[in-house]
Amino acid sequence: MRRILLAEDEEAMRTYLARALENAGYDVVAVDRGTAALPLLEDGAFDLLLSDIVMPEMDGIELAQRCGEVSPRTKVMFITGFAAVTLKASRETPHANVLSKPFHLRDLVLEVERIFEDQASASL
Repeated sequence: MRRILLAEDEEAMRTYLARALENAGYDVVAVDRGTAALPLLEDGAFDLLLSDIVMPEMDGIELAQRCGEVSPRTKVMFITGFAAVTLKASRETPHANVLSKPFHLRDLVLEVERIFEDQASASL
């Protein structure tokens, strides 16, 4: 089962996203900030880091950069509601996917599936 680490500071959104991904068959660990996610990335094997960009203490971009250092095989996908932040994320972490809010849960699940399909194809 694919493991996803979800970092989202807004509780309702975190619960909503985690439930949708679990219903799609993924093992999801959800945290409320980047500083809580980093030790999990260091200790556990995650296939995907799904992170909000704008969070307290450590933003998603810094978290993704740290993820690249401590867990380089973990794919990264951002979720954000800020267009300017999307541009910054694309510049600073060019290998990460970005999904802009608002989005439908179906779109989220399809994007996650596409990331894993691309990863499987690349390893053949």
